[in-house]
Amino acid sequence: MKNLFSNQTPRKAALVVGIAFITSVFVVTLIDDFLLANFVIPGDTAALAKDIKAIGKLFGYAVAGYLFVLTLDFIIGLALYVVLKPSDKKLAMIVGVLRLLYASILIIGLLALVFQFIDVYSYASIKLVGYIFFALHIFVLGYSVFNSGYIPKSLGLLLILASFTYIVFSVDLHLPSSLMTFIMLIMGIAELSLSIWLIVRRETLPTIN
Repeated sequence: MKNLFSNQTPRKAALVVGIAFITSVFVVTLIDDFLLANFVIPGDTAALAKDIKAIGKLFGYAVAGYLFVLTLDFIIGLALYVVLKPSDKKLAMIVGVLRLLYASILIIGLLALVFQFIDVYSYASIKLVGYIFFALHIFVLGYSVFNSGYIPKSLGLLLILASFTYIVFSVDLHLPSSLMTFIMLIMGIAELSLSIWLIVRRETLPTIN
């Protein structure tokens, strides 16, 4: 897969990022809203434990869907490296590596849960560590986008802001529901805005790989 992406141009990689992210949003929504709440994103661990026991075979579908999403995260990490490499190769590498670390940690935790090496509470702790890496990824991504020179700086600032909201969201601070809704909107809009821009405006990106 690495060799495949090394031969891609930023314009082609931008399309991959956009499609992969939008697909992952659809699958995550399906899992969290219709199969198993609190499974993909941090939430009520006690409720998650009860739901896993209650849904039976549906748990397998949730696991399969989540593994698919994490595979898409691997693809997004590699593609973002290609998109950002013309601006700053080292920063692009950090962006990609942080996303791969996030996905790897969650895959390990998920498989450990499925094979019952750990319980749901240990899984929640592993998931929290993964989200810390994800928040770092979003911060560095925002900084890299801001300094790229070919992607709007406003998207970079939005991503940097979103990186802090991921930290707040991952730690239960008992914030008002209205504020949590606002935080979730920022989280969703930041990456989605970048993805849509990369799809629509990919022809403005550098042609070198």
